Amino acid sequence: MELREILAISGQPGLFKYVAQSQRGVIVESLIDGKRMNASATSKVSALTEISMFTEGDDIPLADVFTRIYAHTGGKEAISHKESPEALKAAFAEVLPEYDRDRVHVSDIKKCFSWFNTLVAAGFTEFKLPTEEE
Repeated sequence: MELREILAISGQPGLFKYVAQSQRGVIVESLIDGKRMNASATSKVSALTEISMFTEGDDIPLADVFTRIYAHTGGKEAISHKESPEALKAAFAEVLPEYDRDRVHVSDIKKCFSWFNTLVAAGFTEFKLPTEEE
């Protein structure tokens, strides 16, 4: 399983693995409980490889943020997304000190830590972006 196969679906909690194309959208499998469902063609579906975080300089791909969190935690789960906003901001600043504090909201930080913990629980250890040849 690669990071480019992992999807976030607007309005749906958690992350999903791409399974197949269907007539009305895509068939996905939840990384949390393994249940399959159809994500309709009208749903906003984003691959994690397409998402990035705002920083003071260039935006950083989410895969690089996950790599930094993984190195910071030593491969263990990160802070819970249910912690206080101040604790989440402090933990995120340790991992990505150059993040743009005006454009990155607490909800974005919550999603980042929640998604990271879901991926680690699913057995992810490498968060690489697909190369151009692929």
